[in-house]
Parts: sequence; structure tokens; C-alpha cells
Amino acid sequence: MTKGSDLLVAALENEGVDRIFGIPGEENLDVVESIRKSSIELVLTRHEQAAAFMAAAYGRLTGKPGVCLATLGPGALNLSTGAAYALLGAMPMVMITGQKGILSSQQARFQVVDVVASMKPLTKSSRQIVSPLLIPTMVREAFRIAMEERPGPVHLELPEDIAAEECREVPLIAPHQLELPTASDAALDRAAELIIAAKRPLLMFGAAASRPRSTSDIGQFVIRTRIPFFTTQMGKGTVPGGTELYMGTAALSERDYVHEAIEQADLIVTIGHDTVEKPPFIMGKGGPKVVHISYQPATVEQVYFPQFEVIGDIGPSLSALADRLEGKLPNAQALVHLRQRILDRIGARATEDRFTPQRIVHDIREVMPHDGILALDNGMYKIWFARNYRTQMANTLLLDNALATMGAGLPSALVASMIYPGRRVMAICGDGGFMMNSQELETAVRLKLNLVVLVIEDNAYGMIRWKQAIEQFPDFGMTFGNPDFVKYAESYGARGTRVDDIGQFKQTLEKAFSDGGVHLVNIPVDYSENERVLVNELRERLPMILED
Repeated sequence: MTKGSDLLVAALENEGVDRIFGIPGEENLDVVESIRKSSIELVLTRHEQAAAFMAAAYGRLTGKPGVCLATLGPGALNLSTGAAYALLGAMPMVMITGQKGILSSQQARFQVVDVVASMKPLTKSSRQIVSPLLIPTMVREAFRIAMEERPGPVHLELPEDIAAEECREVPLIAPHQLELPTASDAALDRAAELIIAAKRPLLMFGAAASRPRSTSDIGQFVIRTRIPFFTTQMGKGTVPGGTELYMGTAALSERDYVHEAIEQADLIVTIGHDTVEKPPFIMGKGGPKVVHISYQPATVEQVYFPQFEVIGDIGPSLSALADRLEGKLPNAQALVHLRQRILDRIGARATEDRFTPQRIVHDIREVMPHDGILALDNGMYKIWFARNYRTQMANTLLLDNALATMGAGLPSALVASMIYPGRRVMAICGDGGFMMNSQELETAVRLKLNLVVLVIEDNAYGMIRWKQAIEQFPDFGMTFGNPDFVKYAESYGARGTRVDDIGQFKQTLEKAFSDGGVHLVNIPVDYSENERVLVNELRERLPMILED
């Protein structure tokens, strides 16, 4: 005989789960005991929202579902933001929550809310387990759904009496490889015709191009076709940004310098674009034709309505398309002459002697190796990192341009440090976003992680304050006070350093990494560049006209 919780944990081990993030409650004590006796590590967090962010980041980095655990009611509902984060960001994740017994009702409706129903619009699937005999099949199905294109979160609710119920042994179901079809020959032939005929082709890599399964084939496609490319924010790193074909990243929807190339292209091939991202460019009448290459058909939007699609497993499909294109593209590099001007303008004034966003990005890039990982929270600085930070590998700049929630930066960095203990990992947070999950500093210290946490301080919700100013509203409701971040870090057992001289910034980061452990670095920021560059300078930009 066995019991439901033992079957659940055995099924998770069968799926290759090595850690579970979360906070247990009374209703899943049987599950906790089964985890204790298993090979799975329970990573205790200080808030369920952080646990969900961590599980989602695990899925993003590995391609395998991260798993998080919470109790019923308030604990389960605290996973909701993380569920939406994984759903919009296409990150595979399995959430397991507890519930009061369903075979009897000893505590009436105490703490009971319909979590299964509340999770349905935020997940790919949300189900309650009503018998221990169903656990192996339901867990296998949950992992399959979470990993299928488009990846995302799945929720399973395990009532406490089902977890504790004894039953006969039930065989586990062996996981199987998910196979995705390659695009049809007809679609590939037609796409090849369009690209060969283009006078000014341009590639764009989006969020779905960052899937771990696809990145090597994507890089080869660029090398074989020699077509210049740009990326969306979440597509950064899919092809090394150091290549001579990189034209920039679309951190804004229009009018940025990278849009000089977009405006002059007559054909844009979007690879892995997902319209959950803030639009990297806006399609309109008279604009370039668009070929959509991805795992799934495009969602037709007012700003995105591709005229042709190539649907299938991105990596093999691009390999087959490159076979049709290699050596047949006389106009492949028609837009490359714009590259240096675009990159020079984006990188301008990056070494000024003050804490400008450009200087902060510049110095961080110099201390991070090619495989170092930055995990960004959400704030004004995210636009600057998207524009200015050059990536060499996929998933080395973890930012969220889908749900774009605050509070995910630090939890994501914790997971990156766990998965890649030998690589430099830095969380970059504004003072607003950092305080939303700052309690996870204790988790990082307890787990003895090596992690640098950069807190950029402007004593305000800076992005909204900036937009408030652009709209010419009075400055109201956006400013706040902060703790002494150095003492705050030290209270958790981490190191803390305040840097007020930009000349000391880079060496402070180097020392923080070399010392190891958890080190918080606190800096001010000069956001006067937001208006100078992102408003005034771009307003004056006139697109260059390419002569035929």
C-alpha cells in the first residue's frame, strides 16, 4: 500500500523534478513528508509569489517545468501573479496547491476558495485530484501540457484527504519526448521565394526563439543567409549580439534608431514572435511585408498581421529554409550599411562621468562574461538594458516584456544562480520592484548562493513618473522613501555597499563577484537621459531613405 502524497512525489521524480519552490501549509503536510523522503529538494521561500516566479524562471532556463507548492486559499492565490507571468511569458511550470478534505467537511468553509476556478484563466489547465489512483496520469498530463507549444503553467489541486489516503500501488507513466512537426515543403518553398525576391530583407527574433531547443539552429540560419537581424526584448541573445549582422533591439515600438532599418526593409522575417510582447514595430498600410516563422500561427492584431506564415518546429524549419536560401540572396546585406550608425547612436555617451542609464549598462557589460546572467525586474532601466546591453548567448538577459510585472527580478536571479552556480549572476532591480520581493534575500543567504543584487535608487516608481511627465500631468503620487539598503542587506546576513562615485562602480561589482556570497550594491541613477534621449532626441530623428 502507498498513499496519495507518496504517489505524487514519485510521479514528480519520474518527471525529473529535482527541486520544488514554495511554502507548505497544514493542508499539504503529507506532501512535505513525502518530499522529505524523496530525492527532491524543497526550496522554502518567503512568499508564494516569489516561489511561482522561481518556478517559471526555472522553466524558462531549462525548458522543463519548474514546480512550486502552496497551501489552500491565501497561499494558493499568492501564486496567481506568477501564473500569469508564466502564461504570458510561455514558461513551463506546474503549480501544486492544497485544499481541505473533499470526502468530509470538518472545518466547513474555513479558508476555502475555488482555487481551481480562479486559476483557469491564468493557466493552460487547472484540475483537482479526486482520487490517489489518478495521480500518475494527471501528473504526466500536467507536464505534457506545460511543455507543449505554447508552453505555460498548469495547476493541480490536491486535497489533504486525497494526499493522506492509502491505496494500492499504481504504475507511473514514463515521460516521452515531445515531437514537433517541421514546416511543410510548400510553406518553406514559398517563404524562400519571398526572401530571395526581397530587395531589403531583415530578420527579427522574438520571445519564442529563446526556447533552449532552438538556439543553435537559429544562429546557423543567420550565418548561412547573412541577412541582418534585430531582436525583441525577450528575443535578445538568440543570435550573438556581437555579430556584424546585429542591428539592435526594439526596446520601443517605433521611432527608435533600430526602426531606421525596419522602416527601410521591404520584407521582415519574424522568427518566434509572440504578440504578448510589447510590439517591436507597428505594421501599417504601405509597410514591409512580413513572413511569420514560429511554432504556432500568428495571432492577428491591429499592429501585427503577417501576410505569410511558416509553422513548425523553429530549429529544423530554419535549417530546411536555409538549405533553400544559402548562396541565393544577392540583396541579403542591403541594410547592413545602416548598422554602425544605429549602434553608434544607441551607444552614445556611455562613458560619461555620472550614473546615467547608459553608463550603468556599459559598466555592467564590462564585468559580466559572455555567459553571465542578468535578471531584470521591471522599471525604467529595463528599456535601457534592452537597447544598450549586447548579449552573446540566449537567456543571459532575463527580462519580462509580456506580463511586465514588478517583483520577479530577484527570484529569477536566485534560480539562475542555483542552476548555474559557476556563472556570474546579477539581479537588477529598481527600488520599487526590489521591495516587492526583497524578503528573498534571506532565501539567497540561507541557500548560500553566489549572487550580486543591484538596487537602482530613484525613490520613485520611475517609469510611471516619466510617462506622467510626458503626458504633462503634475508630479503626483509616485515618490516614496527607502530603507538604508546597505543595513537592510546586512540584516539578512548579506553584504551591502553603497556607491555614490561612478568611478568606483565597476570595481565594486568586480569585488562583489570575487568575494562570493550574496552582495547588495546600491546606486543612484540620473534619469534626466529619459527625456533627452527617449523623448527629445527620438522625436527629432528623421528616417534615412534608401535609394533603390
